[in-house]
Amino acid sequence: MGLIKRGIKTAVGIINILVLSLAGLLGFYSLSLPDTYFITASSEVGPLPEYISFRSDKDTIAPVMTGQSVSAGELILFGVFPVKDVTVFDMGTPMLIPSGEPFGIKMLTDGVVVTDVNGFNTESGYESPAKDAGIRPGDVIKLIDGKKIMGNADVSAIVSKGKPVNIVYERKNEERTVTVVPKKSDSGFKIGLWVKDSSAGIGTLTFYDAVEGRFAGLGHPVCDAGSGALMPLSSGEAVEVSVNGVIKGRAGYPGELTGLFKAQNEIGKLLVNSPSGVYGEVESDILYGSEAFIGGAVPLGTRAQIEVGEAYIYSTVDGFTPEMFKINIEKIASHSDNSDNGKDMVILVTDERLLKATGGIVQGMSGSPILQNGRLIGAVTHVFVNNPQKGYAIFADTMYSTSLTANTTSLTANAA
Repeated sequence: MGLIKRGIKTAVGIINILVLSLAGLLGFYSLSLPDTYFITASSEVGPLPEYISFRSDKDTIAPVMTGQSVSAGELILFGVFPVKDVTVFDMGTPMLIPSGEPFGIKMLTDGVVVTDVNGFNTESGYESPAKDAGIRPGDVIKLIDGKKIMGNADVSAIVSKGKPVNIVYERKNEERTVTVVPKKSDSGFKIGLWVKDSSAGIGTLTFYDAVEGRFAGLGHPVCDAGSGALMPLSSGEAVEVSVNGVIKGRAGYPGELTGLFKAQNEIGKLLVNSPSGVYGEVESDILYGSEAFIGGAVPLGTRAQIEVGEAYIYSTVDGFTPEMFKINIEKIASHSDNSDNGKDMVILVTDERLLKATGGIVQGMSGSPILQNGRLIGAVTHVFVNNPQKGYAIFADTMYSTSLTANTTSLTANAA
């Protein structure tokens, strides 16, 4: 009898362990796997971890923008246990024109970005009214005393009156309001803020979508160099650039492309500055990337179609004509460790011509399209500071899905 009891107790213990392990697995996959997947006509949902499968609910298919279809389904563990409901966007087979052309970015912010908060000498000592009120670098000031702030001059004009001001600002998409009392310094009333209302730089165009009339570039957001905050886009334009020099990268010192803006040659209007890059609407026929790319339009490749191994980037290191350079894809992020930071792949430059010209990946090459097996699969985003031969890249399907909503959705989430 005692043996039977002990056997039952052991069996119950094993069952409890199995149940807890199963619950832990379900919880882990529910949190780590995305709620949304993007596929093309030639790809499947994924990549998915071993023992996880996708089950579609065919009754929920509905048409959406640009000829897509969206369907609901669920992820299943061991073919039995539901993990979570997911949404799948079937993008058909988008044909995109890889660019590799340099372009200039000129943008005005929506509000002003706080780049620094400091103190100054007043009659009462060294003070910083803005810091005391809780304002920090990276915050975006939208309103002061109910007036929409469009630039640095707006802030100075209101604060210089010396009266308490009500400031509405955003931090990580949360709106906050504080009252700040200006203090008198040797040069007038101040609150101790340095702010920025515009940005300019050079990047690389990733692709041109001739069907939608949109372009995409950079693969990462335009951020304030000091605070790292995403610059909230009010308006901006993309203009033609000619690369006229290269500062070669070396360990510990990222290199850089230098170029001349051709402000009279506007490519189009910027619509979105998002974590996955900048997006715009073409307003002229000078999007030279569509002319320069030898192969014309290519199909979009999804993350499920990317392989570790040889690939190519298109980039411009002289003038405005892109060239093809060999790289090697060393690592592809899984869904469990993929974050929204443009670090979906680790790439290694293997082309001796590019290594000789630039030392590897340099600033200004961000957005350079990556092709593998005839598909556009990604874009260069970052360089390894201690090894410029290596860098990160973003999945092209992420950039494409963002570009589809560029005209209808504001994606300029403010970071702090």
